[in-house]
Amino acid sequence: MQESADSPRRRCFGCGDANPEGLGIEFRVEGRRVSGGFEARQAHQGYPGVAHGGIAAAAIDEAMGWAMYAAGAWAMTARLEVRYRRPLPLGQPLEVSAEVVRSRGRWLEAVGRLRVDGGPLVAEGKGLFIRLPAKEARRMEEFYLAGRA
Repeated sequence: MQESADSPRRRCFGCGDANPEGLGIEFRVEGRRVSGGFEARQAHQGYPGVAHGGIAAAAIDEAMGWAMYAAGAWAMTARLEVRYRRPLPLGQPLEVSAEVVRSRGRWLEAVGRLRVDGGPLVAEGKGLFIRLPAKEARRMEEFYLAGRA
């Protein structure tokens, strides 16, 4: 399925390809696990040559959100905990991955990892997500799948 040029998902900060300030992560769904690649750019800088820590948190949160989708759930972040292992370099290929590790009714737990592609772990996180009520889940599905041809 191709997305139309006006699909609102294309403007997502984490995964949209039409958001010039976003991360532009291209995700692959592999069963209940997701992974994707991106590069932190100069616009994401914190200290010179290093991305702001919020970029790592956003990438991990986005991956965990995609893991919810892969697990068949429409859910939103209720809590996010990130452990930073090393500075996030600018201009290098990065790989982010996540998976749902526990489902408890309305609550789901996920873990995510961000690393330099083929290299060391940069950050890892865990999140608690809450399923959207059925009516809201349908609305979000319509919103995010709008414009599919």
